[in-house]
Formats: sequence, structure tokens, C-alpha cells
Amino acid sequence: MGFSQRLIDGSGYAAEGFAQAYDEFRPSPAPAVLSILTMQAGAARPSLVIDLGCGTGLSSRAWSERAVRVVGVEGNPSMVAQARAATAAPNVEFAGRFAHDTGLAPAVADIVTCAQSFHWMEPGPVLAEAARLLRPGGVFAAYDYDVVPVIEPEVEAAFRAHVAARSAARRRFGIEAGATTWPKSGHLGQIEESGHFRYSREVHCHAEDAIDADRLVGLAQSIGPLALFDGADPEVEATLAALRETADRVLDNRVWPALRSYTIRLGVR
Repeated sequence: MGFSQRLIDGSGYAAEGFAQAYDEFRPSPAPAVLSILTMQAGAARPSLVIDLGCGTGLSSRAWSERAVRVVGVEGNPSMVAQARAATAAPNVEFAGRFAHDTGLAPAVADIVTCAQSFHWMEPGPVLAEAARLLRPGGVFAAYDYDVVPVIEPEVEAAFRAHVAARSAARRRFGIEAGATTWPKSGHLGQIEESGHFRYSREVHCHAEDAIDADRLVGLAQSIGPLALFDGADPEVEATLAALRETADRVLDNRVWPALRSYTIRLGVR
């Protein structure tokens, strides 16, 4: 069994109903991210964007008005089904395959992306496939946002406590995590060391957002279902309840301004 399949099997992301909630509460990529990539690719309107590990298609649909054609590639059948159900744009399509073996033609893409997904993949084969798909001068980008938004200190602290509790529970249960095996901090080095790209660098940007208590808690739940721990880790449930209480009390049924921070690791073919 491959690395990505193991992560899918152990993540709970294939559970019934999870993909729909994920699609509802996870953010679409910031326009600034897409602008950076089109600038680096020298393509104001890319002819083809390939989005590897596209999940429910949020990161693929974002390109629908900017690119001629978009192909999202995803190995989780539940996520692919949700992506197809949620996508009306005729120029966006989805392939139920893994990122290292897309089955797509070579040298056809202006941009290949991994949006919040590269840590779910074995980097060597995926970088080789991305390089195969890109035309000369095309851009590969592994980009991630900080899941905890910049919003309000007490709320952020409660969110971070829940994330920490989940991470500790995964370790206790021996549940494999992609970001532990392939930390995001190593993405740029992997791109550089692959030898497939003539230029690479790390870029940062942010997006303004607005969020209320329900959306914040939904975002926290989109990290993974509590059923993953089978009710055997009360700390995870307690920190989620604390986040709900804190968000309800502090945000007080109002929509608050927030920021999402992005880190983009890119390579030019």
C-alpha cells in the first residue's frame, strides 16, 4: 500500500459526510496565491492548471475564471465525488488518481499545484510527475495556509490547544500523519534536491477573510473527524468544546475580520 493511500485510510477523510463538511468550512485559495503563480509561469491566463491532491476541488475551482482548463487529481474517492458534485464550471474536471501517476499527457501544464496536500504524498515520485507534466518554464507550487487564522488572541489560543490535543492523540494512537513524515518546512528542500527545477524559492502572502463562531469551529472539525479516536481521547473532545465556548463568548454572534497566512514553495521547470 502506498503512502498516500495509508494516510487516506487512517485519516477519517473517507468517512461518510466528511467531504461535504470539509468543502463547506475549508477556505478557497487566496487570489494573491494564484496571481503569484501566474506571474512566475509567465501566463496571464494559463492554458492548463493541474491541481494534485485537490481534495473536494476548492483549490481547483479557484482557477475556473483564470485558466482555460483545470484538472484536479485526487486519490480519495469520497473527495472526488464531492468535488464533482460541487463544481459547475465546465472547464474544471477531476481525475480519481494519485498525484504520482496522473495518466495525463506530458509537457502540457503551465502550472501544477499541491494546495495544502504535498505532505500527503511521497515527494520524489510526485515531483518527477509534476516535472513531466509541466512545459518548459512552467511552475510547480506546494502551498499551505496556517489552519489557525489570525483573529483574536483568546480564540486563537483555544484553537491551537485543540490542534495540539489532536496531534498528541494521533501519536498515542499511532495514527500516521503526513506532516510528521514529510514536514512542510522541508518542501522547498525537496523541490531543490529533486533536480527537476532550474529555479526555486519560498514566497509568503496573506488573505483577508471574515469568520464567525460556527465557521471557526467547522474549520477546526475539518482537520479530521473525532470518530478517528473512537471516543477514547477525552482531551480532544474537551478542547473542541472549549473552542466552541470561547468562540461563542468572544465572537458573540458577530462576523470578525481575520487573516490567513500562506507559504508557497515553488519551482520553475
